[in-house]
Amino acid sequence: MEIIGLTLNTLGTILIAYTVLRVHARVSKDHKIDTKVISEMQKERMLGILGIILIIIGYIIQLSLLKN
Repeated sequence: MEIIGLTLNTLGTILIAYTVLRVHARVSKDHKIDTKVISEMQKERMLGILGIILIIIGYIIQLSLLKN
């Protein structure tokens, strides 16, 4: 049961992060904002991708600890 909870939590977190990244991408493509904001959004995108990677790594670590 712990594995199911952990998996659902991880998937939900990744889904939220992915949704935020998609909104950022859509807004930056519209170019209705200045270049400073677009530059900042690109930095946030990279941090978002890094965050998703860290979530996945954390999931794998927690999963391996549960199996032991």
